[in-house]
Amino acid sequence: MTINQLQPQLLWESFYQLTQIPRPSGKRKEISDFMVGFGKKLGLETIQDEIGNVLIRKPATKGKENIPGVILQAHLDMVPQKNADIKHDFETDPICAYIDGDWVTAKGTTLGADDGIGVAAAMAVLADNTLEHPAVEAFFTIDEETGMYGAFALEGGVLKGQTLLNLDSETEGELYIGCAGGLDANIEFDIVNYAPVPEGDVAFKIDLTGLKGGHSGVDINLQRANANKLMVRFLKDAIEDVEARLACIEGGNMRNAIPRDAHAIVTVPKEGTDDLLQLVEEFESLFVQEYDGIEEGISLTATQTELPHGLIPEEIQDALINSLTACPHGVYRIIPEMPDVVETSNNLSIIETKPNKILIKCLLRSSVESRKDELASIVESVFSMAGAKIEFTGAYPGWKPNVKSNILHTMKQVYADTFGVEPRIITIHAGLECAILGRNYPNMDMISFGPTIKHPHSPDEKVEIKSVEKFYHFLLQTLKNLK
Repeated sequence: MTINQLQPQLLWESFYQLTQIPRPSGKRKEISDFMVGFGKKLGLETIQDEIGNVLIRKPATKGKENIPGVILQAHLDMVPQKNADIKHDFETDPICAYIDGDWVTAKGTTLGADDGIGVAAAMAVLADNTLEHPAVEAFFTIDEETGMYGAFALEGGVLKGQTLLNLDSETEGELYIGCAGGLDANIEFDIVNYAPVPEGDVAFKIDLTGLKGGHSGVDINLQRANANKLMVRFLKDAIEDVEARLACIEGGNMRNAIPRDAHAIVTVPKEGTDDLLQLVEEFESLFVQEYDGIEEGISLTATQTELPHGLIPEEIQDALINSLTACPHGVYRIIPEMPDVVETSNNLSIIETKPNKILIKCLLRSSVESRKDELASIVESVFSMAGAKIEFTGAYPGWKPNVKSNILHTMKQVYADTFGVEPRIITIHAGLECAILGRNYPNMDMISFGPTIKHPHSPDEKVEIKSVEKFYHFLLQTLKNLK
């Protein structure tokens, strides 16, 4: 059986079509144009804005004309992550999705169920003329994963509905009524002149691979290893113990994904080769031991390579390594009243060596603005003392919970009547577009829900098949029961 034969078939056929269209964040046109064609083929009013957001309107069914309209909202982009041994170009290649027991997953890459299942559910509602529902607006945003640019671009007055159902949550049976805000930290170390390689040195490429990674909001509390932090930890000892010198360092590729691998090129005196290789073995064993039960495939290797053209000057190298060592990563604070929910965190997400500079990127999250400011001050202090430039951008607010929400009351009742149990009411330590959309639509009644998706933003991403059917049935019952 292929995924487009699963039930509900309209949803899974739509999701299959999405897997065939390369749609990593930043690659907007093809997926945006596809959605425009989809809406027009159905004969529905379809609007594409300047940056690629798509709005498709479907009239109310008979007898539902006087009920206020509802907005189904999901984002079109996906996080591009793959295993090191997989040859896949997210800019051109389709996702190879397949059924694995009770789940749908992909071969060595992210699946794109985040938020492809939400998009597919909205597409199925638009395409099915047997349903009962008020007027529906399906609003598909671009580039949610890299900065919520689509949501930021939406102006007031465009959406006509009064209730927004965000289809971008990842545990079936939970209704999300609040989320954390975020802030991007951009750090830069300038390198005016590279240092010459000492005579007699040999060069090695250090590779740290095999980590699980994951969503920097949803998975940040799982204590998974951050490849950038582990690489820097190794490099600090290599510099101190075997006279290693750093030529370049790279790690991570998405701000909202916990880094899964990191790479560096170092030189050491020829007589220190054996010591470096021994240190690599020791740290690999140490990392495996420390993360036993959390990580399964940590690999740290050293391969001799060509000598680099130059080395990072020693004073910048030391400042870089020390500041990266000191930079906080992971959970900073838990919500005291909700001990299972993270309040504030930082993801040391990306390190890049560019010509004459080293760039570092972090994503700070918090449901409390003052705590986010506090953590930003700590990150700023760490890198400022090291002589780096730091700038904060991309700030977005949290979504404040409204426990008196009408849609919350309705959906709680519908869920209980449909499945015989109460849904859990949750705030999430991740960014949801509800927080952005609420700025221009302050009176919009909003909620977020979805199927069960495990390990989004990593190649282990998978979606539970039965939860998709349950999620979609719940969506249809909600639309049917709106008053």
